[in-house]
Amino acid sequence: MSLFICPLCRGALQENARSYVCGQNHVFDIASEGYVNLLPVNRKHAKQPGDDRNMVRARNRFLSQDFYSPLRDALSARIAQTAPEAAAFLDCGCGEGYYSSGIVEALAAAGKAPRAAGIDISKSAVRLAAKRLKTVEFAVASCYHLPLMEESVDVLLNCFSPLALEEFRRVLKPGGVFYYVVPAPKHLWEMKETLYDAPYENPQVSPEYDGFARAETVSVTRRVLLPSQESISDLFTMTPYLWKTLRAGVERLKALRSLEVETSFDIHVYQKK
Repeated sequence: MSLFICPLCRGALQENARSYVCGQNHVFDIASEGYVNLLPVNRKHAKQPGDDRNMVRARNRFLSQDFYSPLRDALSARIAQTAPEAAAFLDCGCGEGYYSSGIVEALAAAGKAPRAAGIDISKSAVRLAAKRLKTVEFAVASCYHLPLMEESVDVLLNCFSPLALEEFRRVLKPGGVFYYVVPAPKHLWEMKETLYDAPYENPQVSPEYDGFARAETVSVTRRVLLPSQESISDLFTMTPYLWKTLRAGVERLKALRSLEVETSFDIHVYQKK
């Protein structure tokens, strides 16, 4: 049985070779890459919601060079150590599946047998995720309308994605763990110094949320050398700075042939009460 449920009637979905089918015979075809689209048309806010193909491809190239591997490895190690033997794992805002792949591999290496799923509203991203990792169910879906049963998830990851707390509380089991990854204050500081005349730090937050007990915050920092204009451009293209940088800043960044930059993340860990 799939971790996913029907987005139309909320019934359980059964996966077969070509589709997902619920008890009311709502059918959702599986794409050739292996993902399913569970985003109803009336919940779309754009023709192609989420990150576009250009942003997705840039992020995929960048992450595939393991510039963010310390974050992936920190998440993978902690989840592999603490998750139940047969954990139900959801990557909410999975993107191209970079973090999902590391976590599932770490769980398998620890001798565990997880059931894993990932959702993202970007079809371009989910397509790449499904091609990357065949052992995980991937679906195009909204984090604000998760196609999962109540209290069906042991571990939920939200990495740089919208914070849909009501849905997270709904799908997590009592005692389930929620990992919330945000940029630390100095994340990408050197790039911001190039882009802006008055760069600003990201806000330092230690949020508390109703229904969750905050267990810990883990900081992951590494300086990386971006060795080419392509890698610099890919990093810029995958960030929100793409949409809010004036031309002068973009031109300064384009003039660089390499850039050493701090990557810095905070992993906030919560347990559902």
